[in-house]
Amino acid sequence: MKIFLHLSKLLRDRSGATALEYALMLGLMTLVLVVGLTAAGQEISLTWNTVATQVQTATQAAAA
Repeated sequence: MKIFLHLSKLLRDRSGATALEYALMLGLMTLVLVVGLTAAGQEISLTWNTVATQVQTATQAAAA
């Protein structure tokens, strides 16, 4: 009987709902941040590879 009362009280308790909502929002924000930084990192890498290729081509042309 005491366990039943404890469980029913636990099921009615809504104090953890806010913490769960914050945890879900934090998880979503982290996911968006990781995806955004990954995309930006790939774009930056592509840009630096293009610059490196142009510098190498210009150096080879100047040496010839």
